[in-house]
Amino acid sequence: MAEPSPSTKGAPSVLIVDDHELVGTSLAVALTAEGLRARRAAAVDLVGVLKEAASLPPGLALLDLDLGRDRQGRRRDGVDLVVPLIEQGWSCLVLSAAERSRIGAALDAGAVAAVPKRAPWPVLLANVKAALLGRPVMSPETRQELIDSFRAHEAERREVAEKLNRLTQREREVLSELARGN
Repeated sequence: MAEPSPSTKGAPSVLIVDDHELVGTSLAVALTAEGLRARRAAAVDLVGVLKEAASLPPGLALLDLDLGRDRQGRRRDGVDLVVPLIEQGWSCLVLSAAERSRIGAALDAGAVAAVPKRAPWPVLLANVKAALLGRPVMSPETRQELIDSFRAHEAERREVAEKLNRLTQREREVLSELARGN
C-alpha cells in the first residue's frame, strides 16, 4: 500500500477499492507519484471498506465493481458501496470492466462517472483529477445512456421474476427439469 509522502499531505484522499492487490497497489503508487494522496483499501467487503473510508478525510473512491467473492461464495458488488461512501462524504468514480448495466447501476446510485479499466493511464489520471475538482468526467448523454441501460435491465429482471412467481409448484418442477435438459 502506498503511503502518503510529505508532498501529498494536503492533497485530497483517493481510496482505491479493487480486489486485485497488484492493480490497486500499482494505482496507488502511480497516483501518489502524481502528487495525490492515494491508497488501496485493505479490505474489499462493505464493512471493511466503509470502516477504512471513515478513518480518512473524504475524497474520491476509485471503485471496481467486481470485488471477488466472500467466504460463502457470494459475489461482492462495488455498487453496494456507492451510497454508503457518498453518505460519508466521498465521491465515487467507477473503474471497472463490468457490463454496462452494472456501471449504470453505480451511476444511478450516485457515482460521478465511470472509466473503463482498459483506459490508458493519461485518461484515467485526467479523469481522477477532474473528479477530485468536481468537474464533469463523462458526458451527460453517456451517463444517461448507461443509467437507462441499467433501468431497462432491472425492469426486465423484475418482469421475469413476477412471471416466475406466478408459476404453480408443478410448473416450477417441470421448468426445472427442462432446464436440466429433460
